[in-house]
Amino acid sequence: MRNWQETQLQALLCIDSEQTLFAKLTQYARDLGFDYCGYGLRMPLPIANPRMVMHSNYPAAWQRRYTDRNYIAVDPTLQHGIRSLLPIVWSDDVFRPARSLWDEARAFGLRHGWARSSRDPSGVSGMLTVARGSEPLSEVELQHKSMMLDWLTQVAHMAMAHIVVPRLLPELATHLSNREIAVLRWTAEGKTSADISDILHISERTVNFHINNSMQKLHASNKTAAAIRAAVLGLLH
Repeated sequence: MRNWQETQLQALLCIDSEQTLFAKLTQYARDLGFDYCGYGLRMPLPIANPRMVMHSNYPAAWQRRYTDRNYIAVDPTLQHGIRSLLPIVWSDDVFRPARSLWDEARAFGLRHGWARSSRDPSGVSGMLTVARGSEPLSEVELQHKSMMLDWLTQVAHMAMAHIVVPRLLPELATHLSNREIAVLRWTAEGKTSADISDILHISERTVNFHINNSMQKLHASNKTAAAIRAAVLGLLH
């Protein structure tokens, strides 16, 4: 089983097209008994309006409806995925806060589903959703398929991020020097350039030099934005 998983992972990581990769993920979902598959990847930047990519084979009319009604803003499964990495099974209770979304989804044949989010150290998060129109998900089925669904969630994240992140999050390739990291760490703590000068035993001019370099590398408009971006991307560890 492990060898099969490793072989499949390597094969997926060799795919360089989002569409081809998603078609493969959809086939895996069908093999597990689900008619529909959706995958979304969310970048940590910009903080106010993160870049995202979304793929699904849901009915086209439902995709348009979902967009037109801005259901993404109230979708309970997405809100759960932001807070938790545990899987969530669709139910009346889950969708109680967004009843119209739930009613319309079922009208389009999306009645039973499972979703799980994933997240990596760079702050990139993703969510895999599988769904179908008939046969509710039983506890027995979930127990039987949970390992494969968990594996598919992680593989989908790694493979899709491998393709998408270099394009949507070029800041992740930023290299900061040890001194730039140290200066940004203290900046993130609210220290002034004068404070950092005393802490690191370097001139204030040198502190500002490193701050300006960091701002340019991170495409930040000021030192606060540079510190936040570096922290969000996991560059200050």
